Amino acid sequence: MATNLKNLSSLNPAEIPPVNGMKIGIVVSEWNRDVTQALLEGATKTLVRLGISEDHIHVHYVPGSFELPLGAQFIAEYLKPDAVICLGCVIQGETRHFDYICQGVTQGITDLNLKYNLPFIFGVLTTDTLDQAKDRAGGKHGNKGDEAAVTALKMAHMKKSLK
Repeated sequence: MATNLKNLSSLNPAEIPPVNGMKIGIVVSEWNRDVTQALLEGATKTLVRLGISEDHIHVHYVPGSFELPLGAQFIAEYLKPDAVICLGCVIQGETRHFDYICQGVTQGITDLNLKYNLPFIFGVLTTDTLDQAKDRAGGKHGNKGDEAAVTALKMAHMKKSLK
């Protein structure tokens, strides 16, 4: 569904599975920091509101969105979380750089999900303008960080329920 048809922060806490001491890693791009910090704030507030202890949320930064997959891999290998949320923002510019970064990050995060059998959540905004990014990072369309946090909990719960 298109984001402009749904507020990303609309969630029903009753639909969220129990968190039972889960540990969540978050890797955040420093590029477009105003946007990524807003995404991080949304994700962490949502995780805490839904029952994750603040000391079970491990936040680490990487220089840009292209580095998110490797940062997420480091978190998975060294911290052994139940899920890893990847937060970034890539804004279309005048060159094809946008396409290469978006493709690389998307493929990298997809590969991590399959390689580690662990939820790696794609919380990366890929927008045409800074205003569109702000609209999705706490603006009129809610906060994609909220959605990423809920997705992490649902996927981690699914994995645990199948063991």
